[in-house]
Amino acid sequence: MYKLVAIDMDGTLLKEDKTISIENHKAIRKAKERGVKIVLATGRPLNGIKRYLKELNLTDEGDYAIAFNGAVVQNTNTGDVVAQTLMSIDDLKFLYNLSKKLKVNIHALTPKSCITPKISKYSKLEADLNHIPLEEISFEDIDENTTIVKVMFIDEPEYLETVIKKIPKEIYEKYTVVRSAPFFLEFLDKNVHKGAGVELLAKELGISKEEIICVGDAGNDLHMIKYAGLGVAMGNAFPEVKAAADYITKTNEEHGVAHVINKFILSK
Repeated sequence: MYKLVAIDMDGTLLKEDKTISIENHKAIRKAKERGVKIVLATGRPLNGIKRYLKELNLTDEGDYAIAFNGAVVQNTNTGDVVAQTLMSIDDLKFLYNLSKKLKVNIHALTPKSCITPKISKYSKLEADLNHIPLEEISFEDIDENTTIVKVMFIDEPEYLETVIKKIPKEIYEKYTVVRSAPFFLEFLDKNVHKGAGVELLAKELGISKEEIICVGDAGNDLHMIKYAGLGVAMGNAFPEVKAAADYITKTNEEHGVAHVINKFILSK
């Protein structure tokens, strides 16, 4: 029997209008009533999912979320951090210099804000989606005590595609690099990804990977889909995510999360 379901947010649980369908609501509630752990696993900061956690009643004692693509694993009731892996100011400056060479927009996320040396529409989108402040600051003169969780290259999808082809191989050896959306390329500590976040939480809860379902749609979901006992790709997932999955569900507009929960948990 599956004991934990880790669910991506954008493109997976959320519809295109960023709402949760009644069908998904109902399936999650019923799974939770059966004692199954429902864990939101997202690239967003915790502030960016608080309203969804509240909406889904996932803030009880013993509820958890995985934020920043696995950089932070947190109890949603107490706020206690189970695990946290951050980046350094040196990482930020290194990637900023690379962004200037590649002529691509950049921003970084701290635990509570989005910071950028130059505001673009995608930095505004990041801040608006997650209900966090957007600050324009110099990365060259940044306070050395600033906490950096992740760094992102952000640009038009077609342009970002050309930038990705120019990124040196050693960057992929130095960082976890994931494309979380057509306009977002994320850089995290080498040990950070959603799969590692799910694994850390599973160990904390005494749950084996064979008892875990992970559901996602984008490149930043690949690690957890490969890790899970049952890795599920959305019908709208990137091709490489579908190729790695054990099962392909319906799209986010067709309540694909509810379909998975109904098929593999509630019908058993």
